[in-house]
Amino acid sequence: MDGSKIFKINSQSEFDVQALEVFRHQYHNNAVYREFCSYLRKSDKNVTRVSEIPFLPISFFKSKEIISGNKHPEAIFTSSGTTGSETSKHFVNRIALYEHSFRDAFEHFYGKVDDYCILALLPSYLEREGSSLIYMVDDMIKQSKHADSGFYLNNLDGLQEKLTQLDASGQKILLIGVSFALLDMVETTSLQLKNTLIMETGGMKGRRKELIREELHDILKEGFGVPVIHSEYGMTELLSQGYSKGNGIFETPPWMKILIRDTEDPLAYQGHKKTGGINVIDLANIDSCAFIATQDLGKTYENNTFEVLGRFDHSDVRGCNLMVL
Repeated sequence: MDGSKIFKINSQSEFDVQALEVFRHQYHNNAVYREFCSYLRKSDKNVTRVSEIPFLPISFFKSKEIISGNKHPEAIFTSSGTTGSETSKHFVNRIALYEHSFRDAFEHFYGKVDDYCILALLPSYLEREGSSLIYMVDDMIKQSKHADSGFYLNNLDGLQEKLTQLDASGQKILLIGVSFALLDMVETTSLQLKNTLIMETGGMKGRRKELIREELHDILKEGFGVPVIHSEYGMTELLSQGYSKGNGIFETPPWMKILIRDTEDPLAYQGHKKTGGINVIDLANIDSCAFIATQDLGKTYENNTFEVLGRFDHSDVRGCNLMVL
């Protein structure tokens, strides 16, 4: 199935048409998803609205090969996982779809990436293979074409010096980092940044005590001297990301949508401002599964934004900004 149409969606009606087309494609070409649908007595014959599409539990990515069509992966993304735990695997047949998705989404929310110097503080991801986040940020670094763009592992002093110098010069900067590493940095320094966006990708990865979002963001805002903290919502099993420009309220690109399922009845949906499980439609997932029931808790709002409030368990999900309930 050609994926170019999904990146041209301009309305809810266009999204619905494409979502149903992707559902039919995956029902016929994804054996695991088709079997799951059959248990729910759903098929391409009786699913006529987006709200009727079954959402595959995200845990299936740990135990099954979720592939729509033949298996010809150009990349295999894996979740981090704790020692001894089972990790998710996302087989990506067309890496160009992932690149198209994250490039277009970033430009949609933040403008041209080559306007920025990209600084990345992602030690827990750099220390392993198969990270979709590292793939995305590495591409952003290359696309920025800025001589000072790059990854930092443990050299926090060098990062602070570079950040201070670039910010003072008026250069637009994106510092993207995992929460615990950003906290490590502000423990040893205090900055007043004027031209820098601080974007956290969530997660303490067992390195620190979990904090509620408000507490985490307050510490980071004070430490970096910025008015807001940006966030990214993504995970191994997705090829698209949501972004927050502050206050933990996320937006999605036009080919991605969030629905909230009832925690007592996973086939029923909650209205806006009501807490439930987060279901994600990611149409960039044409070659795997575009309809995923995550283990995150959240709520949606009338303007197509959403908030992440916590998790059902301690599953390994990137960028969900764990909130303690």
